[in-house]
Amino acid sequence: MKSYEFDVMVIGSGIAGLSAAITLAENGLRVGVVTREEDPKVSNTYWAQGGIIYLDERDDDFIHDLQKASAGTSNISAGQVILNSSGKILNELLLEKAKTDFMRCEEGSLKFTREAAHSRERILYKGDFTGKEIQISLLNYIKDKSRFPNVTILTSHTAIDLITPLHHGVNITQRYEENKVVGSYLFDQKEGRVKKALSHFTILATGGVGALYLHHSNSEGARGDGHAMAKRAGAVLTDMEFIQFHPTTFYDQSSHRRFLISEALRGEGGKLINCEGFSFMENYHKDKELAPRDIVSRAIVEETIKTGHECVYLDISHKESGWVQDRFPTIFQHCLKNKVDITKDPIPVVPAAHYTCGGVKSDLVGQTSLPSLYAVGEVACTGLHGANRLASTSLLEGLSWGTFAAKDILRRQAFCKGPVYPEDTIKDWFDGSAEVDSALITQDRMMVKQTMWNYVGLNRTSNRLNRAKAMFNELSDEIVKFYKNATLQDNLIGLRNSVEVAMMVLNASMRNKDSVGCFYRED
Repeated sequence: MKSYEFDVMVIGSGIAGLSAAITLAENGLRVGVVTREEDPKVSNTYWAQGGIIYLDERDDDFIHDLQKASAGTSNISAGQVILNSSGKILNELLLEKAKTDFMRCEEGSLKFTREAAHSRERILYKGDFTGKEIQISLLNYIKDKSRFPNVTILTSHTAIDLITPLHHGVNITQRYEENKVVGSYLFDQKEGRVKKALSHFTILATGGVGALYLHHSNSEGARGDGHAMAKRAGAVLTDMEFIQFHPTTFYDQSSHRRFLISEALRGEGGKLINCEGFSFMENYHKDKELAPRDIVSRAIVEETIKTGHECVYLDISHKESGWVQDRFPTIFQHCLKNKVDITKDPIPVVPAAHYTCGGVKSDLVGQTSLPSLYAVGEVACTGLHGANRLASTSLLEGLSWGTFAAKDILRRQAFCKGPVYPEDTIKDWFDGSAEVDSALITQDRMMVKQTMWNYVGLNRTSNRLNRAKAMFNELSDEIVKFYKNATLQDNLIGLRNSVEVAMMVLNASMRNKDSVGCFYRED
């Protein structure tokens, strides 16, 4: 079949990808939005509970709070850019265009809340399902064909690899061209075949790597696809050791994806107590429950070790019952289904992998080290978060850098006037014929998850990292051999990427000997 052709291809359908796509489409460019999910709303954005920062340029404390949360390691230039520009973007895209329904006071003014490491209330929210509200409002806006006939949303399409003439050109002379990204190979899950998608520009918005861990708060699609594709294409990645763990996820054994107990619950007065009923955060940090996430996470682990109990508890039962149900409806219902009434009982909680602070190195407009490739949102690393993310900056980062990248492409849209890179000069995808044993893929993926959790988790040591490296080296060799000849399917593509990205996190962890932010070396 003839290839897909777009002016800009956006890989990912969360807040970062949709913000970019909307901005580009409003200016007449042909935009393709690609997601491996059957339903484009399934993303890390959808699961975000707490909120999104709404900044005023006069907020003198924001940079200080950003630096405090990151242990002084964040990129101040990135912080300044978001301080100066994000409020206008949020107002125009979410409030005016998408009509995102944030909480408001009776007179109609926006309500704000506060989370850990923030010195003031500056966070917009919608109950405890802010991400869901944002995701659906943006999707509803971009799906309006009368407004955006130039947008194509490709669901159930897994991006396999970014296309560069250097790696995928038919002719030897193409190796001498500029090493730029000209599209990607997409696996159509429903048709079971690979298609070329060629574009003048490509934006990676694939999210983080949380699902590499046994216990995480992400969608299972957060397996590092974008990170792996970017590395194979030759892009620079950085800060991959900085994996933020959320301190409070609901403790149960029903799945690897743990239900998030929003930081806003602590921001509203929730208290952490151990199995003996004693509060303990005052023993670890002066800000107690509102200390940076890495400190709260390690404090919880320390308490479980001290008490020999598998979890600690988060108690907000001292608040009025109706207020709790109204403020945290999703958390209330989830806990109630699991036989915990949070208006009366404390919530069992444990840390889980939550956010990837590092990623594909990109500048203040999202441009990566490869021409025509941008990275935005959690897959990218501008240095905004440094070694530890400030609460509720992730949605704002995606919204802002998705818009920044789109505007930079619009500045360069003269490149879009001509045809895309010639399809007949790019190799067709070689599809193997070896039958795939799903049981082996499931087992190998479980090995990655358990190894990352046990050896490359919240607390890391040389011995644990060396053990993980030996295991991953063997697994990687086996998967590379098998992948070359196997019939493609989504979970096989994900396994290949998972092992590659796990190795990135591992190697970065071995190089860094200094504990800082969310990265902690016991030795």
